[in-house]
Amino acid sequence: MIPKDATGTALELARRVLTIEADAVRAMIGRLDERFLAAVSLILACKGRVIVSGIGKSGHIARKIASTMSSTGTPAYFVHTAEASHGDLGLIQRDDVFIAISYSGESDELLQIIPMVKRQGAKLVAITGSATSSLARSADVFLDAAVDQEACPLNLAPTASTTAALALGDALAVALLDARGFSADDFARSHPGGPLGRKLLTHVSDVMRTGDAVPAVPLEATLADAILEISRKGMGMTAVVDAGRRLVGIFTDGDLRRAMERNADPRGTRVEAVMTRNPRAIPPEALAVEAVELMERRKITQLPVVDAAGRLAGALNIHDLFRAKIL
Repeated sequence: MIPKDATGTALELARRVLTIEADAVRAMIGRLDERFLAAVSLILACKGRVIVSGIGKSGHIARKIASTMSSTGTPAYFVHTAEASHGDLGLIQRDDVFIAISYSGESDELLQIIPMVKRQGAKLVAITGSATSSLARSADVFLDAAVDQEACPLNLAPTASTTAALALGDALAVALLDARGFSADDFARSHPGGPLGRKLLTHVSDVMRTGDAVPAVPLEATLADAILEISRKGMGMTAVVDAGRRLVGIFTDGDLRRAMERNADPRGTRVEAVMTRNPRAIPPEALAVEAVELMERRKITQLPVVDAAGRLAGALNIHDLFRAKIL
């Protein structure tokens, strides 16, 4: 536990760290120029692989940048700089782009493999804080990730510099994403196991009830028939369809309460007299998240599903969406 007399110092230090790191990222905005565009062009034109490498803290940043690129339409691989000189360098070919990350630009392990990268004919993009470093001078494209100071009070631990390199990598990944026309659907296909993938890939047809599970009664049905159908199917509503099975109305628990308030005769009243006409519906090809948005906007908990001809194809309620983990 932080000593009581040190809490103010801890907060002050934390705010200073965030300010320094935010300033470091902000300062790079004005330094973005044609070199950044050249790096984007190199990677877009790459017929081989994008390989990202670094050692120490820069290695962790390199791994994250490779991961971000891979998930946004630019397949990339992380190669640890130390491992590269012990066999992994064989991964690098003439058509590749090699992104090397080193703040000093003088990392011995990295400089040891750069001649081999160049000899293979791969293009070299350097992300470093020193324009005069050996790494920057060797690069086909140098990206300036310099910071005024580290956020560490000793100005030693890589903090602001790694944040700047990571942000620059993110900028590259997003610029490439846009240039490739990478869409939300593309993103979902590379993230099928997560909640985002479910939301972007799951359609109404995947989660709706079909066949005998869909509550439906004909126009000529009585109020009693509709009540029985609601009870049997357990959706809190029933669709009302014509002879061609086109949706003409919906009868819900709310409609039932209103009918009872008017003392409607369950056996002598036809459902078309008490149903809600022209109800909200959704097509089976719509995304399940669109059904969620419609339900929330209209403050309803169930939806009929209709095809292009207006025929009843299924039904959906809020619990179906919970089970599918869309909500």
